[in-house]
Amino acid sequence: MAQHPLTPNGRKAGSAGDTALAFWKDHLSWWHDWTPAPSSPKGAGLVPVSMLWGGGNNGQKDAQRLQQFEHLNSTPAYVMGFNEPDCSGADVSADIDVNTGVSLWNSLIAPMGQKGAALGSPAMCRQKDESWLKQFNQQQLTKSWDFTSIHIFKSDMTGVQADIDYYWNTYQKPLWVTEFACVFDQNNFTPCTDQNQINQWISDIVDLFEANEHVLAYAYTDGLGLGSVWPPVNSDGSLSQSGQAYLNAISKYH
Repeated sequence: MAQHPLTPNGRKAGSAGDTALAFWKDHLSWWHDWTPAPSSPKGAGLVPVSMLWGGGNNGQKDAQRLQQFEHLNSTPAYVMGFNEPDCSGADVSADIDVNTGVSLWNSLIAPMGQKGAALGSPAMCRQKDESWLKQFNQQQLTKSWDFTSIHIFKSDMTGVQADIDYYWNTYQKPLWVTEFACVFDQNNFTPCTDQNQINQWISDIVDLFEANEHVLAYAYTDGLGLGSVWPPVNSDGSLSQSGQAYLNAISKYH
């Protein structure tokens, strides 16, 4: 089967964050850390994926990331749009309105696409219940996105599949799952805590992503707010049981 150009190096598996890259990198192809120019010695040999996180007005990191994006002196292979513009929380979600998003997209992101970068859509906080991206998609974008970036925070594969189906059916573009984690999102965004459940969930979701023709890339997130069992590394820097479960799952494919 021919490799899709929107799957970095022909491998779907990736990581959001670098804490476990040293353990996973032989089985990954790409990673991101929510910044314009991801850099980590742990990520050597992997494709770093650039992101314009937000509009610069929602926390110190947001401001730094906007400035860094504006000063990029080369065109990344892949550029992702805003991180959860449809939710609030300084340095957690970008919290920008659609008009601001369109302006930033047309002035900073679309030109990267015109220079050859593959563009990823803004990724929604509200998953399949979103309305922001629908409105954004109806505006005058000087260049649309090439793949739809999505976040999946669900506790079972039925919910995962529903998110995938929504984004494919709505936008008809290849999908990158740029963050995923086991979360009871309909219960005040409560992270899963049962290790056995998480281990099985990771195995199941990787199988689902690998088998789904619409998902071209996916990334285990080591982000904050996901409880004490999900993080892929322990406090001493060793691989956690959850991190090992991901390693086991992706090792079957790459």
